[in-house]
Amino acid sequence: MVEFFNGNRITLLKSGAEYFPQLEAEIDAARHEIHLETYIFKADATGRAIANALVRAARREVAVYVLVDGFGSQDLDPALIRRMEAAGVNFLVYRPNISPWSLRHARLRRLHRKIAVMDARVAFVGGINVLDDVDESGRTPPRFDYAVRVEGPMLSKIHPVVKWLWKLVNTTQLRPRLPSGVRLSLSMELRGRQRAAFVTRDNLGHRRDIEQAYLKAIGEARTEILIANAYFFPGQSFRWALVEAAARGVRVILLLQGRVEYVLQHYASRALYGTFLDAGIEIHEYHRSFLHAKVAVIDRHWATVGSSNIDPYSLLLAREANVVIEDEGFAAQLRESLLAAMSEGAAQVKRERWLNQPWPVRVFTWLCYGLARLLTGLFAYGRAREFT
Repeated sequence: MVEFFNGNRITLLKSGAEYFPQLEAEIDAARHEIHLETYIFKADATGRAIANALVRAARREVAVYVLVDGFGSQDLDPALIRRMEAAGVNFLVYRPNISPWSLRHARLRRLHRKIAVMDARVAFVGGINVLDDVDESGRTPPRFDYAVRVEGPMLSKIHPVVKWLWKLVNTTQLRPRLPSGVRLSLSMELRGRQRAAFVTRDNLGHRRDIEQAYLKAIGEARTEILIANAYFFPGQSFRWALVEAAARGVRVILLLQGRVEYVLQHYASRALYGTFLDAGIEIHEYHRSFLHAKVAVIDRHWATVGSSNIDPYSLLLAREANVVIEDEGFAAQLRESLLAAMSEGAAQVKRERWLNQPWPVRVFTWLCYGLARLLTGLFAYGRAREFT
């Protein structure tokens, strides 16, 4: 059951150019406690700037807790970690032991969500990792991604979630128990007029919450479904929901990755294009830069922004977090941004051209699809058949 809170102020942040200045400013404004969770933390210019802000906070006796993923952040410079810890930053790695020889699905149960909470007063949730979002050459525009800034009663849901995970990881790694620090009161003060919910995915009690939130909104859609997703490899239930929506006259638009970042994921997802195109679903591939967004707008009043892709990794294995917003103003802003991106940097995949692809491309696409299905069966559990 998704729990909605009224009275929030949700601010849309587009890519790192809007996100990182606000994140750093709120770290500098924190007076009691900071929690930061991220999949990737890099020691590049952006990572060092955020690390410096965390160091400044710790030195003024703010309790700072940083949790990074053991796979996504495996290349983080140890010197930067030592510098943060020397200043008093509490630093943990989620599932740090990675064996390249293990086929156990547990090795893919990663911390993929990106959340920051300051003083239980303001939070950031989205898909943006702590790293430079432009390529080293400077020739490619920044990654296309989003986050939201959250103020209001929904903090009463976000703050306990991040505190609980920190305590869980700290305990399971047999670390010394840290002082609880300042006991923060969770204010239910109204900060705006937006209705929103914080939805997570884990491997315990919330395995399908994000997926179910999508499916409910898609099932109730009457006019338009607009989904932008970096890695789009949905299971049967999700595919059927989109096809059924298109069959009842809903305009369904998918904005997907056009550049090849990971070969297997890219071509495996393209094997599903024929089904969608036959159903009348529009597919637009974004080429201007790397698409990293995990967002959607439905019927111009329901929207979501978060870390969860629509693929087996996000929906079956990883810890994810999305914010769902039921607000026409926010939905209009996100929709306008997506349509602009489609107009400026995407190309529509036409059914006729898709059907006339060279046969080597078709064969390679289906080989990737078959391998992706095999790997899903090996690494996933429970609902792996959904992704066949």
